[in-house]
Amino acid sequence: QVRLVESGGGLVQAGDSLTLSCIASGVGVSRAPMAWFRQAPGREREFVAAIDWVGSYRDYGDFVKDRFTISRETDRNTVLTLEMNSLEPEDTAAYFCAARSPQASISYTSSPWEYWGQGTQVTVSA
Repeated sequence: QVRLVESGGGLVQAGDSLTLSCIASGVGVSRAPMAWFRQAPGREREFVAAIDWVGSYRDYGDFVKDRFTISRETDRNTVLTLEMNSLEPEDTAAYFCAARSPQASISYTSSPWEYWGQGTQVTVSA
């Protein structure tokens, strides 16, 4: 069983930075691709960033525009991090950590991702 627990959300002002973390535990998660998605009220869940299990391939949603960085580190558990800079009010959403099965491919839509965290809220004021 894979468990994902996000933290780090909060209320910030436009232009500020914020770092989200996701602690992933469970069999095989260290060999699984992981991603961040976000969902604003009334909108579909949106791809933010993903990283392969090795950590050598990363990709971002078009709206990121070099403002965010995804990374991962594995010790006893796997910690997925999303560093967000130059935040804008449009970045306001619940941010979710996701994982697939070991060695699966990265998907840019939410449905293939099998495991999800509970989400952490990011609110950016103008």
